[in-house]
Amino acid sequence: MWFKNFIFYRFTEQQDYTQEQLETAFSEHLFEPCRSQELSRFGWVAPHPALDEQTVFASSGAYLITAQKEEKILPATVIKKNLNERVHQIEQEQARKVYRKEQLQMKDEIILDLLPRAFSKFQQTSALLLPRAGFIVVDSSSHKGAEELLNLLRNSLSTLPIALPETQQSPGVVMSEWLQQTSSFPAFTCLDECELKDQTEEGGVIRIKGHDLHSSEVIAHLEKDKKVTKLAMQWDETLSFILQDDLSIKRVKPTDELTQTLNEEASEDPLVRLDSDVARLALECQRLYPQLLEAFGGQIQR
Repeated sequence: MWFKNFIFYRFTEQQDYTQEQLETAFSEHLFEPCRSQELSRFGWVAPHPALDEQTVFASSGAYLITAQKEEKILPATVIKKNLNERVHQIEQEQARKVYRKEQLQMKDEIILDLLPRAFSKFQQTSALLLPRAGFIVVDSSSHKGAEELLNLLRNSLSTLPIALPETQQSPGVVMSEWLQQTSSFPAFTCLDECELKDQTEEGGVIRIKGHDLHSSEVIAHLEKDKKVTKLAMQWDETLSFILQDDLSIKRVKPTDELTQTLNEEASEDPLVRLDSDVARLALECQRLYPQLLEAFGGQIQR
């Protein structure tokens, strides 16, 4: 078990949750399958199959939680085809035009008719709560997905005082300087992939992969007012990832060294393995988060 993405949120007020408190709060917001006339459902599930109905897994002061979303799949082309057929039938049989307001009403009726026969798509999003360390990390590839989980957490707890971290220096500017100066912040090493964005209104994007990022060609782009928006990094010989200029982290992968350590620590018991993985994930996040902020001048306190 390892997160593929890191989106960090800092607590703006000190929190001290307990597993029992979280379990109780989650009990009113458990995931339930969509009813026949519902488009989607979202709620808490067990963060590991071996946990049965337990919705919070605690390890080393960290709490692993998982939310599940079910969405009914109704292709727009299917809805449009059914709507066109109904409109055509009415116009032929009643010799009148079907206007927009009536079409919208008919569209809603078609959706209700199709929902019981629609397939479902399921998606899970996990997060690690580290209240003593002062932050939450969400395993989501988008802020929208992260906010869905956090809104559910906020509704469950009635309050959730968090905010995205802000740094003294612009991550895009600093990462651009790393490439121009052929150096980076200690513990962070630039790899061979990045994305550059033009700062003009047109906002053209250049994606580079498998290339020396300190080459004269890349430097020339940076000197023409382009800034780094994504940069492949290796951190402390522990993790490799894509760091974005909003401080979100994608495509997180343990290095070979860490993978070997995780395998050596692995247990055949799934819950013992989960405890080991969560403890290690919490440890690495607690090391990475402050170093990430420090690399960009430290956090702005508000």
